[in-house]
Amino acid sequence: MPTRTARRPPAARPARQAAGTVLVTRQVHFNAAHRLYHPARSAAWNRRHYGLCTNPHGHNYVLEVTVRGRPDPETGYVLDLAGLKRILHRAVVDKCDHRSLNDEVDFLRGVLPSTENLAIAFWEEIAPHLPARAALHRVRLYETPRNFADYHGPDAP
Repeated sequence: MPTRTARRPPAARPARQAAGTVLVTRQVHFNAAHRLYHPARSAAWNRRHYGLCTNPHGHNYVLEVTVRGRPDPETGYVLDLAGLKRILHRAVVDKCDHRSLNDEVDFLRGVLPSTENLAIAFWEEIAPHLPARAALHRVRLYETPRNFADYHGPDAP
């Protein structure tokens, strides 16, 4: 009977690196209350501009954060999404969830908490925590399923 020779496993090859920039997005949720009210304006002005939103009310916010970069040659990740989730929670969600955005969130003191202003403030909180290889590309904040604001950073046109 012929003898079989053991096959050697194929030599390990380095993973193929695809060239190009990739956008990666993580979504997180939090619930918070706010009131739209400009303290330097009259109650009539505030009612005219903000309607019922001059009253304290809450939202189930959805925050989407997109980072841009080239995949790491070893991991294939622009940024580990579990790591991005931790950053978003530490920078925004843990500070805002089940809070009054007008009164209880230090980094929002003095900010009129419109969706637009919140998107800008969240960018400023998140950006310093990202590694250099993952540039912040967009912060999208949903106030409702139909109302959201996008912010692409201070240098966007």
